Amino acid sequence: MASITKTHGDTQPVFALDTADGKIAAATATAATPVHPAGPKLDYFGAVANTTVAGEQGVSEYVAKVIDSIQQKATVAAYQVDGTTLSFAVYPAGAYASAAAFLTQANITYTGFQLNSATDVGFKLAAS
Repeated sequence: MASITKTHGDTQPVFALDTADGKIAAATATAATPVHPAGPKLDYFGAVANTTVAGEQGVSEYVAKVIDSIQQKATVAAYQVDGTTLSFAVYPAGAYASAAAFLTQANITYTGFQLNSATDVGFKLAAS
């Protein structure tokens, strides 16, 4: 097997985009730390609705109303709907101090639908 002997450099990322804007020292490696190089730092929230909202994704329907409500305080960079689970990536980071604050803002009044709970543990992708 062919190989190239490295004469300089290391295996660390070139930049620590979310921390120091410079080369990473070996003692401060970012292993297992999410970095979003395509844009701003994001906060991730998940919410669980009282019933499936998959059929409520059109213009002026429930999911759009929830997004509009969230965007009164932060911008929704991405979202995912999977049955009763809604996931949101929002910025600026820190716009919502907690999942409870997020739920208070996102939980709008809409006939037959409500968000029962929220978490700030990550972004759930739909099952394929």
